[in-house]
Parts: sequence; structure tokens; C-alpha cells
Amino acid sequence: MAIPPEPREPQALPAEAPFGQTLYRFLFFDWLFRDVSAARDLYERHAAHEHNRRMSRYLPVYMRRWSVLAGFDFALGFLFERVLSATLLSALFFTGSCVTLTGIVVMTVTWLFLSYAKLS
Repeated sequence: MAIPPEPREPQALPAEAPFGQTLYRFLFFDWLFRDVSAARDLYERHAAHEHNRRMSRYLPVYMRRWSVLAGFDFALGFLFERVLSATLLSALFFTGSCVTLTGIVVMTVTWLFLSYAKLS
């Protein structure tokens, strides 16, 4: 006759994520994807690739977020240059808008490759 297992206490709910981690996950998408090169065999590689293809549907959301950031940086750069004549601050914000536009291009290319590329 088997002895029934003792009932376990329910595990506590995880604490709220810190603000920095939440902000990072709001702006960056790398936590959604798996590393295909870390797979040990063909099956794991295929599973990771399929997972990444499924997660690529969230990339347009990140592109919109980064577009808002690019527009915000550009508007602040314009404001500091034209209205306040602060050229150093305007250069900082214009540089930020260029970096975010580059990030949007990277996200777009990644999204296109994951969404429309066929496995060879």
C-alpha cells in the first residue's frame, strides 16, 4: 500500500518585476527569441527556429514603439535647435533619433526574414 504524498504549501506568487527589467522588456525584444546556434542537434535547431518565427509576430509592436521614440527624439532635437538655440542638446536628440531609426531598420529586416523566409 502506497503512502499518499504530503500536500505541499502553495508557492508564493512571484514579486513584481523591477522597473528596469520592465522597461527593458518594453523596448527590447531579444528576450522573446531563442538562440538557434545554441541548439545541440537538428531537432532543437528546428524547434528554436519555429519558435522565433512564431514570436516574430510581435516585432511590429516593437517597431511602433521605437517609431514613437524616434519621433519624440526628432521633435526634441528640433525644439532645442530652433526654439532654444541649444545646438549641443539638439545634436544629442538628433543622434538618438538616428540610432532608433537604425534599430527600426534592423527590426524590419529581422521581421521580414523570419516571417517570409523558407527553411532550406
